Amino acid sequence: MKLTPPPQHFSTPEKYWDDAREGDTCTSPEYEVTEARINAYAELTGDYTPVHIDEDYAKTTPFGTRVAHGLFGLSIADGLKTRSEYRFLPGMSLGWTWDFLLPIKINDRLHVRFTVTGLRASKSRPGWGIVILPSELVNQHGEVVQKGEHRLMIPRRPA
Repeated sequence: MKLTPPPQHFSTPEKYWDDAREGDTCTSPEYEVTEARINAYAELTGDYTPVHIDEDYAKTTPFGTRVAHGLFGLSIADGLKTRSEYRFLPGMSLGWTWDFLLPIKINDRLHVRFTVTGLRASKSRPGWGIVILPSELVNQHGEVVQKGEHRLMIPRRPA
């Protein structure tokens, strides 16, 4: 079954590696964390840890309420980048370094801010380049709840 994403209207095309410049920045659209989305993530991953799915249990924790899975936050950050005006042609993720700073709660509205801080041609794959994207996942209060760096291999513009 083919999944139909919600309509998106971009004013800019996807970028080749050659189109990126160090210092380029972007802020994504927002994403609302809902109880249904946390529950769906629990079902998808099989992670039914009570702090994520049981409000009575979560009230007894230092968080005082249910919180989203940490990796759900990273998944949100990655997804929001693909919904941003500054996005790349499909490439390959080379890895993440990621820190979990604050809990993500039901009804939080998140966005991701990212910056291009590194660019280099791939040594192992001609026609590809490496992009370094430090990113921050930010809630509606302006607090950075998670942050880290994504390394991507992106196609270069054909000659």
